[in-house]
Amino acid sequence: MLEHRRVMAAMAAVPRKNFLPPSLRADAGRDEPLPIGYGATNSQPWTVRFMLELLHVEPGNKVLDVGAGSGWTTALLAHLTGHTGAVVGVEIVPELVEQGRANTPPEFTWAHIEQADPHVLGSPSGEPYDRILVSADAGMIPVELEDQMAVGGRMVVPADGVMWIIDRDHEGFHREPVFGYRFGFVPLVQPAGRPSSA
Repeated sequence: MLEHRRVMAAMAAVPRKNFLPPSLRADAGRDEPLPIGYGATNSQPWTVRFMLELLHVEPGNKVLDVGAGSGWTTALLAHLTGHTGAVVGVEIVPELVEQGRANTPPEFTWAHIEQADPHVLGSPSGEPYDRILVSADAGMIPVELEDQMAVGGRMVVPADGVMWIIDRDHEGFHREPVFGYRFGFVPLVQPAGRPSSA
């Protein structure tokens, strides 16, 4: 319940409409994905809330946001970590990188969006991360991102339509599917040579 309230407060403080093209801002309250160009979407608010609640971001966490798009999830994560945290968003489409940077509230100085390297998944230079959010369907659980998790860390990632919670402890990785839901995301752009599905 506390996590739900924290996420709802973040979504109220960081309105979706500020991350949409001007022509779509009137549709910000619609609970559905909205196109932001270049084959990408701004995810359905219910899904964003659901994933953020599963991720359980804590103040001071270091977070990686894979598929930052227009910057909405990066900004939401920054609100949840607070100024003692750090959020790195990565996005493969250069035009969306620019959009996301422009959309990120200037007071969130602890959050930034990087141009993704097409040959690398995530941002290994900044690891380890306490939390990783993936907002595109990875097809299969991305071990490259698991390797970027801190011990005690958590990743939430859709893979082949199923949402997965992945926790890391000193013994390794614990993967738990979230049953009862099917999720539709744009495919995650994979590094060259990596299969897109199992």
